[in-house]
Amino acid sequence: MTATAIAELIGAIEPSRIADRYTAAQALAVVRDGVITGEGPTTMGRIHFSRALDADDAALCARILTAAAVENQPVSRAEAEALFEINNAAAERSDDGLFDDLFAKAVVHHAASASGLPVPSRTVALAPDTAIESWAPTQAVGVNTEVLEWISRQMRGTRRSNQTLTRLVATVIGAATLPLLQWPGVFDLGA
Repeated sequence: MTATAIAELIGAIEPSRIADRYTAAQALAVVRDGVITGEGPTTMGRIHFSRALDADDAALCARILTAAAVENQPVSRAEAEALFEINNAAAERSDDGLFDDLFAKAVVHHAASASGLPVPSRTVALAPDTAIESWAPTQAVGVNTEVLEWISRQMRGTRRSNQTLTRLVATVIGAATLPLLQWPGVFDLGA
């Protein structure tokens, strides 16, 4: 990799350089690549193993998602997809649940906003001290079925489940009276 390419990647993950949701999704893809390989601009200056996600990775994702240029915009599908990819890539976690919390909140933020429901700013919704239940929809009234199906497809392909996201989606789907048989292997309601 050339010095120019490395500089471009470092610039891509710098939150002050996030111009819109597209560049935020690109920056999250760079984080994903660092999680997969254990190398690259997201891991510089620290020991990082491949397929591992640590507190620095989670914090970087949070800074990208709450960059000034996107703070008052809903989380996009591309950003949510990048988070699903990071979740799938990280077999080992040493972030004390920070990423799982951020991931669930960002996906629900996308789902609610894509359904036309009001959502708080990203800095409020994605903050670790904001309870997701304080703003996330708890009923399917107004939630777009296509968005729920997309989330279900994404969750079906994950190696690691997110209990908060699973619980919220199950609640909304239950309210929508969609049979859980349409969602095989997604929900472990005994957990």
